[in-house]
Amino acid sequence: MVSAIGAYVLRQLSDIPYGLGYFGKLVSSSISFSMHGRTARKILIMQLLFTFIEALPITAILAVGLGTAIFLVGYPFLLSLGRSSLIYSLLIMVMCQELGPLLIAFVVTARSATAIATEIGGMVIHHEIEAYISVGVDPIDHLAAPRFIGVMASLFFLNLYFSFFGVLAPAIVIQFINPVPFSEYFAGVFRELSIVTIGISLLKSIFFGMAIATVSTFYGFAVEQASTEVPVAGIKAVGKSILYIVLIDVFITVLVYVF
Repeated sequence: MVSAIGAYVLRQLSDIPYGLGYFGKLVSSSISFSMHGRTARKILIMQLLFTFIEALPITAILAVGLGTAIFLVGYPFLLSLGRSSLIYSLLIMVMCQELGPLLIAFVVTARSATAIATEIGGMVIHHEIEAYISVGVDPIDHLAAPRFIGVMASLFFLNLYFSFFGVLAPAIVIQFINPVPFSEYFAGVFRELSIVTIGISLLKSIFFGMAIATVSTFYGFAVEQASTEVPVAGIKAVGKSILYIVLIDVFITVLVYVF
């Protein structure tokens, strides 16, 4: 058992240099994306459509439901303690800085990580990647870079969308359950909202998007010959994306609260 664990750890460590090199290539290809062909831009548009546009309804529902639940549960309790104004600080922290970016990253992982990994893996199985290489087209430039940009941009804007609905929409919903004057609600929200909070939230969404896109395309290209490897690549993409999302979130949160 010890030898098996040791072999697994060594395999994981040996993949780190290759993974970092792949990430660097992906970033450089994304920076020069404007020089790519029309097909790559079409892939970017389709990725934005699937990851961003089609996720708007579920994002709005989650934001309104979670924001309303936090206010309805927290406000009476804090009011009983004579600290009702703290509900706005709690709402901003949960919806914008901590839970919001993490929840959106999980939604995008569930919807897009498997799709990207299995799509690219299927292209490997059908020798489409070899065809690109044979005619001098870099598959990372043509296939991975537009997905990298698309997922990162989608997470960025979905996070803004989630924060907007999660913080402002409950002001309307709670009027039917536990009415709070609009002036008091919005004054409390904008009093607690700061540039630092918005910056941390957006920074997390950018890094989460980079992690999801990198892992998904990496495992898609890692498929070799058997068609049975394609669903395995999708499962690995989701699992590793969630792992890296949590690690990035912990790292940024620790930096914020330490410094």
